[in-house]
Amino acid sequence: MFDYVVVGAGLSGCVIAERIANVLGKKVLIIEKRNHIGGNCYDYVDENVIIVHKYGPHIFHTDYKDVFDYLSNFTEWRLYEHRVLGNINGYKVPIPFNFTSIKTLFPSELADRIIGKLLNNFGYGNKIPILELKKTNDKDLSFIADFVYKNVFYNYTRKQWGRDPEEIDPSVTARVPIYTSYDNRYFTDKYQMVPEKGYTYMIQNMINNPNIKLLLNTDFREIIKVDLEYRKIYFCGALFKGKLIFTGMIDELFEYRFGILPYRSLRFVFKTINKEFFQEVATVNYPNNYDFTRITEFKHIHPVESKNTTIVYEYPEDYSLGKIPYYPMFTTDAKENYFKYLEFAKNFDNIILLGRLAEYKYYDMDDVVKRALEVFEEKIR
Repeated sequence: MFDYVVVGAGLSGCVIAERIANVLGKKVLIIEKRNHIGGNCYDYVDENVIIVHKYGPHIFHTDYKDVFDYLSNFTEWRLYEHRVLGNINGYKVPIPFNFTSIKTLFPSELADRIIGKLLNNFGYGNKIPILELKKTNDKDLSFIADFVYKNVFYNYTRKQWGRDPEEIDPSVTARVPIYTSYDNRYFTDKYQMVPEKGYTYMIQNMINNPNIKLLLNTDFREIIKVDLEYRKIYFCGALFKGKLIFTGMIDELFEYRFGILPYRSLRFVFKTINKEFFQEVATVNYPNNYDFTRITEFKHIHPVESKNTTIVYEYPEDYSLGKIPYYPMFTTDAKENYFKYLEFAKNFDNIILLGRLAEYKYYDMDDVVKRALEVFEEKIR
């Protein structure tokens, strides 16, 4: 009945299903464990008529024009530049740390000296990873590096990942830089926006095709059987000769053959506040105090007339079976174990691994779309 089966109705799965259905005219079945499409990008309109991101704030930003053009086929956009404040020593300062942050927290003479040395060493408008800045021999640059490391970076990373920063892959820790500018935007990409009617609406348009069938509330193992011994795939009990595109956890696909890979999960606590706005910007980080890492207020992202506002507290936590695996844990042992699964997957000529969980990589939304489009061209078309 189907030429392709896609496991997961997140952004990866829906992009590649759309390409297969619209470009090739082939039949695709999407199997989704949750009761909705969109994966962690899923959003909805709450009782305050505010578009709420159920799994934390998702801000689309990219320098890839092809990705922007592709998604523009399915949505109108609302221009939006994300700004984040960090609660540091009683002050709310821009995050990532920048010249405004420095001038807010330090005496003017010290602040000017630090800014001057940052400009001399790194130039204006650059992002300097905090762990790179810690290697400097200059007294003032070492001071600011240590300050940001201790007050912005270390405790936030400990809460987010449950590990010391040095235990996490540099590709993750490099995401926390100092900006050598006064630019208060969280992202500096060319394209920064959110879908006008939300991500769910955009993704629904993406898979609105008679060649695409969707099964929600369905564990893929109810329909798909992967024979690990004979390297075959069965669909509803019959040998499946099409392609299986898998976007879930690779260790789950192969029945935890090499053990459970580590992931990081999140817990969200939503609240309605009876006032027009709760905080100055969409997201305020709390690196040092409290168990939560940040508070997000969605009315800043999707403005609407409402006497109330909706906020969410974000609590990182350990992953265990039954929870949602938000982030792969990029430790040395985890990566080595993942490569065992990757090598084993090569035994199956009709399995394609795609997405953050299946490829065990930290993809942003634009990277997810870019990767799905590339995999379609390279392995399917």
